[in-house]
Amino acid sequence: MHQTWEAHRVLEVISYNLRKNRALCELDALVAEHTPDVLCLQECDVDQLPKRFGELELVEATRGNRLGLSVFASRERFEIVSTDTFPLKKSLHDRIAAPANERLVATRLHDLARDRELLVASFHGAPLTARNALRRKQIATSYDLLASLGPNLPTLMIGDYNYPFFQRHLDRRITARGYSLSASEEGTYQRYKIFRGHYDLATTSGFDVAALTSLPQGTSDHRPILLQASYSPTVVPVLAGAGAA
Repeated sequence: MHQTWEAHRVLEVISYNLRKNRALCELDALVAEHTPDVLCLQECDVDQLPKRFGELELVEATRGNRLGLSVFASRERFEIVSTDTFPLKKSLHDRIAAPANERLVATRLHDLARDRELLVASFHGAPLTARNALRRKQIATSYDLLASLGPNLPTLMIGDYNYPFFQRHLDRRITARGYSLSASEEGTYQRYKIFRGHYDLATTSGFDVAALTSLPQGTSDHRPILLQASYSPTVVPVLAGAGAA
């Protein structure tokens, strides 16, 4: 197995907001076409999730959310070290409509291809009814939680950030924490014209991102995104507890 993966240097991750589980039926074909190493989902119905899509197996999922999150990973390429789900600071919408308590699913993996460990997380930021300041707080808290799972490991947090506006400000805050922000060239949210833009993003530390691509529109109001990245020669230390992102 180690020799099979020795030449596999690129990590490929798909993230998809399923729009209240409507796009669940697309995942088998999506995984078969792009053969990602990891699949991160938002707004999935965890009770309806299969245990695998192709070569990807369910690693972790939220338990109490109406709009769930999950992470699938290749069990051929990865060994699971640890996993967890985390609640983040609630918005008013969360308190009234209760769509999600846990907004971060994280897993620590051992990459057999590169004989090293990494962290991968599926993230879903508070909806646009909340302020950007709250989403920045959720992002910063997520970084601290990820660091507690594996300090200074290569880290990738991908998902629906719900942050289509003022991303330059977000980028500066994220950079100060030792992370890089990646967005695709094409927008990822298409439902309402006034709110269209880049909702689905990736932030990384210890990775060189080669591409982040918006995949074709399906039945969800979000487009899936495909990230291709490799490990950086040197990992930049993540600054823990450095305040809000």
